[in-house]
Amino acid sequence: MAESAEKSPTEREKSGARTTVRAIMAGNRLDTTGLERVDAISTNPLAFPVGPTGFAVLFRTGIVVLFGLSPIEEDEILRGLAPRVSGPLQTREDEAALIEVNPERDDHLPVGGPISIKDMAPDRLLVIADALAKSVALAHDERGIAKVLDRVEPLAQQLAARGRVPGGRSDLRKLIGEALIARQRMAGRIAPDEKPDILWDRPDLERLYTRLENEYELSERSKALGNKLNVIAETARALTGLLDTEHSYRLEVAIVALIMFEILITFYELFFRAAK
Repeated sequence: MAESAEKSPTEREKSGARTTVRAIMAGNRLDTTGLERVDAISTNPLAFPVGPTGFAVLFRTGIVVLFGLSPIEEDEILRGLAPRVSGPLQTREDEAALIEVNPERDDHLPVGGPISIKDMAPDRLLVIADALAKSVALAHDERGIAKVLDRVEPLAQQLAARGRVPGGRSDLRKLIGEALIARQRMAGRIAPDEKPDILWDRPDLERLYTRLENEYELSERSKALGNKLNVIAETARALTGLLDTEHSYRLEVAIVALIMFEILITFYELFFRAAK
């Protein structure tokens, strides 16, 4: 459960004040061991103030969410975390949003507008960071699964055109492996259906999280990815089954051929013996 303190990491509490938040997926995993700080706002995920106006949230899933930092400051943090990132991405996935402080109104997300919150309290920032982290992780998996589907479609088209399974068993094993990795990543890393731990301590922020969840369509995108994964898995199983059937057929043909060959040899020997 997140350990939080109801104090603001910034002084930007005036009505209309705006700040930028950016979620960056640096890799598959981020080791936060030993990064605990005295001024940490939360331990899971690790969240702490950066400088006079910034705020950072580090997820073990390889995602870093940064509030109110310049591009140079963001690069400095990412470079410092690079040795702790396993499976770094060549092209980082990122997503940015604008936050506006409006103390006179409840937290809301106007259509096409910034995320409007009552204040810049750390608990609210943790809720926003969780939603953005899930969104950027889903975006990364959407790209990965789209590439797998691009490989599945030609296989199905060739099967329909030629009536034979294209490629070999090794290609299908790779396809199944990619589908399993994507499924495991969704179930173990993203967990889009799980709410952030901070809501256990601050149930009043659940409405904000629900609005963020709807805005970024986390549940819908997760279900869509699950359906695509099922299509990939079923296609791979079907193609594997056809390969097994073809292999069994060839084996049966080879056995029948060997039997016929032995019968011919037997008749040949009997014929020449009788001729002598």
